[in-house]
Amino acid sequence: MKNILLLLLIAFSADVFAQGSDPNMGIIPAPVSVKKDKGEFKLTPETIIFCDSPDTRAVHFLTDYLKKEGFVFSVTDISLVDKKQRNLKNSIMLAYNFKGTLPPEGYELQVNADHITLNGKNAGMFYGIQSLIQLIHKSNSPGFATIPCGIIKDYPRFAYRGMHLDVARHFFDVNFIKKYLDVMAAYKLNSFHWHLTDDQGWRIQIMKYPKLTDIGSQRAQTKIGKVHGADSDLYDNTPYGGYYTREMIQEVVNYAYNRYINIIPEIEMPGHSLAAIAAYPEMSCDPAKAYKVGETWGVSKDVFCPSDATFKMLNEILYEVMELFPGKYIHIGGDECPKDAWKKSDFCRQLIVDQGVRDENGLQSYFIGRIEKFVNSQGRSIIGWDEILEGGLAPNATVMSWRGEAGGIAAAQLNHDVIMTPGSGGLYFDHAQSKSSQEPLNIGSYAPLYKTYNYDPVPASLTKDQQQHIIGVQANMWTEYMSTPAKVEYMLLPRMLALAEVAWTPQSGKNYKNFSEERIPHHLTRLDAQGYNYRVPVPVGAMDTTVTGDKFNIDLKPSVEGAGIFYTLDGYPPRETDLQYTEPIKFSIPAGKHIDFQAIEITPSGKRSIVSDIKMDNRGSK
Repeated sequence: MKNILLLLLIAFSADVFAQGSDPNMGIIPAPVSVKKDKGEFKLTPETIIFCDSPDTRAVHFLTDYLKKEGFVFSVTDISLVDKKQRNLKNSIMLAYNFKGTLPPEGYELQVNADHITLNGKNAGMFYGIQSLIQLIHKSNSPGFATIPCGIIKDYPRFAYRGMHLDVARHFFDVNFIKKYLDVMAAYKLNSFHWHLTDDQGWRIQIMKYPKLTDIGSQRAQTKIGKVHGADSDLYDNTPYGGYYTREMIQEVVNYAYNRYINIIPEIEMPGHSLAAIAAYPEMSCDPAKAYKVGETWGVSKDVFCPSDATFKMLNEILYEVMELFPGKYIHIGGDECPKDAWKKSDFCRQLIVDQGVRDENGLQSYFIGRIEKFVNSQGRSIIGWDEILEGGLAPNATVMSWRGEAGGIAAAQLNHDVIMTPGSGGLYFDHAQSKSSQEPLNIGSYAPLYKTYNYDPVPASLTKDQQQHIIGVQANMWTEYMSTPAKVEYMLLPRMLALAEVAWTPQSGKNYKNFSEERIPHHLTRLDAQGYNYRVPVPVGAMDTTVTGDKFNIDLKPSVEGAGIFYTLDGYPPRETDLQYTEPIKFSIPAGKHIDFQAIEITPSGKRSIVSDIKMDNRGSK
């Protein structure tokens, strides 16, 4: 039989991950333009940081970062230094008042052997600093580091680069929210979509309506495991709750502001509102009914009633929300609103007639339109999930397209701004990261790293003018099956890094092989050192597959710098007590036999990949 050679990937070598081998100099997201040069800048305790606008958020961020990392620098206002005494050798110049122009949020970074110049304004300066930080290689000597030479010119593809977090299903404290914002900022994401209310919990303090948190933030128990199946009726019998005070929210808003992140609060309506209705039944279509905060996942049929009393309460709630969040957008949900309660309501049937709308879908459009009118009157704009298209789109709404791209395409064709966030594009991070049964409990479906990375938010079916309405992209983190920060981080990373490249880097500048094999291994090591949990990818070149023949070559390399690869051939899952892979292995398998090569990657901190299984089969030969 003809031999089949399985050549999975090039052999691992010690310098594979060096930035010198990477055209993007190790930076995520990949810059628009990189021109590498020989040599390096040596960062020493004598290095001087000059700036023409030292009292700015970006500069404060850099000095705080360097101090935390053991570098002791002060920033010198260059306008206070006599021109004759300005020595730019062994210096970093942060220039806001540079000559020329840059695209919005853009920057230029030039690293020479004797000095560094960074040009940028506001967010552009901040993002240039993030790239500069990624280029720093600390030495073993405190206060010393090197930065490779080169010229980077960079700016984002999209203005809106978002990451979502659901804190209604499971609550996460302020310290974790800050940690979430830190990793977003490091990878140039600028919009934090904070899902604050849902059927299972109301998480934001509203002074005028205290029962929203007194009652709505607490549920009696929580569903165990999957919603459907043999054990779908199991609960933990443990009260669960939590909410953010106004002071906590102000703290988070300020923290995000200093990292050039805008927060988009979401107050769900008219559906996903059971927690609010449990607190104030008068907001429902049947106030006499007994309600309780949701204890299981899915969609509740109890929704806000489109009455004047409900709108008055919602307007007052939103007014307090807008006092806390200064950004342009307020997200009002609009998704998954069953119409059952409205169909049973005499009031709603009459309202359909009075408003001259077609049916309950038209009533939803009426609901969203009234809310939008109030939000617009406060100088803000609404974002809604693509169901707000049902019955006619609110006049000034931005659509977040999650049920595929159809809603986003329809909205863009109507000249509405669109944020693409389809689960079908690998942007739902509650989906499994592989098809393996070893993945932790998740909501289902499949969103591996490469699927997220390869998503393009701009549909080819739109005209060039319509494509301008695609203002950004976002990934969503729904937490029905994530009760701990460690699990959220596991589901977030490294997929969020792929999202960052989708949002920032031009399509022509993307390269999955470079991203996953050259840059991701280094960044996961950095994230590990910063205390983040993450999913360890299987070794590069490993996969669950079956190959036939009699001769094979197994060629792997770690997906995380410094990690070890361990393997077995006996059918048992590998551990760190098994054989360690150090170099390519050749196998010659007799006719009628097979070998399972099972591999696991274990990082220096003890994090583990799932086990991959390469089945080498020669049983078809005689």
